[in-house]
Amino acid sequence: MTTTSPAAERAARARAARRQLATDGIDGVVFGWVDNAGLTRVKSVPLAQLEHAAEFGVGSVPVYDLVLVDDSVTTSPSSTGPVGDLRLVPDLDRLTPLAAQPGWAWAPADRYAQDGTPHPGCQRGFARRAAEAVERRGLSVRAGIEVEWVVADATGAPATDGPANGMTSFVELSDYLRDVLRALTEQGLSVLQLHPEYATGQFEVSIAAEGPVGAADTTMLVRHTIRAVSARHGLRVSYAPVFTEGAIGNGGHLHLSLWRHGQNLGQGGPGRHGLHPEAEQFLAGVLTELPALLALGAPGVASYLRLVPAHFAGAYRCWGLENREAALRLIAGSASGQANAELKCFDAAANPYLAIGSVLAAGLAGLDAGLPLPPETPNDPAALDGAERLPASLPEAVDAYEKSAVLRQALGRELYEAVLAVRRAEVELFAARTDAEVIEAVRWRY
Repeated sequence: MTTTSPAAERAARARAARRQLATDGIDGVVFGWVDNAGLTRVKSVPLAQLEHAAEFGVGSVPVYDLVLVDDSVTTSPSSTGPVGDLRLVPDLDRLTPLAAQPGWAWAPADRYAQDGTPHPGCQRGFARRAAEAVERRGLSVRAGIEVEWVVADATGAPATDGPANGMTSFVELSDYLRDVLRALTEQGLSVLQLHPEYATGQFEVSIAAEGPVGAADTTMLVRHTIRAVSARHGLRVSYAPVFTEGAIGNGGHLHLSLWRHGQNLGQGGPGRHGLHPEAEQFLAGVLTELPALLALGAPGVASYLRLVPAHFAGAYRCWGLENREAALRLIAGSASGQANAELKCFDAAANPYLAIGSVLAAGLAGLDAGLPLPPETPNDPAALDGAERLPASLPEAVDAYEKSAVLRQALGRELYEAVLAVRRAEVELFAARTDAEVIEAVRWRY
């Protein structure tokens, strides 16, 4: 019996996709991945090369696992420095013509070694392994990440100065927002909400929940699309954790719900607010690991200028029903199946694959250990004696990360060490800078 290799199967699929893309007027395909600093990197090929790229991948240096937000490079014990090469292999299931970039299509990429084995430092591969670990327990997770951004004019000033959630901002940028909505919809994304947010010039879009890896892919595509639409309007975009000193920053709130056999375990159960035991244990695992998880979900020095009380950032290690100052907000939902939990302490600088994969690992650890969910915090934790603050700086989060056996095991040695090296190096990079200088340094990097 003749068997077809995975590479040959990818080539065959790419051949069919290339014919359709040519009919649609596509000239090239861009492959995207996100590094450990949270920056999205890309490579592209002409459409004629899609089949070759799908079969053999496109070269990519492994040193990007150790690149910082300013493109300087650090080292880790398992790194090979400038030696070696990886292959970027597009996921053809997510191949999408880009509505705001005529002639281009997009696909997320997995990273492989030259011999075709998965690269242990691939963040998308990590998220996939975490999702598979959930599935092996007979469970599934639906997830989504809110995308917040500040839109600025050519001078770098916010493009509107309307009030929070204000009509003024919506009307002044109505044409722009319409084009964002159209582009996302044309790309097959199900937009739930699009509106002005709290900070000056800030907006938010929410997309329907999907599987964990798909949710991270969609976050990449949404950010790519918003930036492209903005460029066509002569506008600039920042996803940085903080755009203006003292102002509310750009969150990357992660929503997720745990399911078994089509039933949402966040409602209809015997626990508090209808939680099933498995959901309680899962969320307890997340809360237990939350200080360490911040090294992945709030990855930069600037992240901790956002993660402060009274900024709706979830600066306290607690949970509560519709409590927007708690790190973990429980959402009952207004219809069947809508109940979910929201992690508010993550921001838009996070690599979405690392953020989602690490939360799944923490939740499964809680489930396996049968951890109890602690008492609820029903009020503003800042007003309560003994409320526990989450790490208030990146060094504090890194310390917690180093102590986490759960994340060390889940990430694997190479990815764990690379993340740790990048975080330590960023702490050193910004050690002598003021808050204003940190904000300025990363404002346009994300």
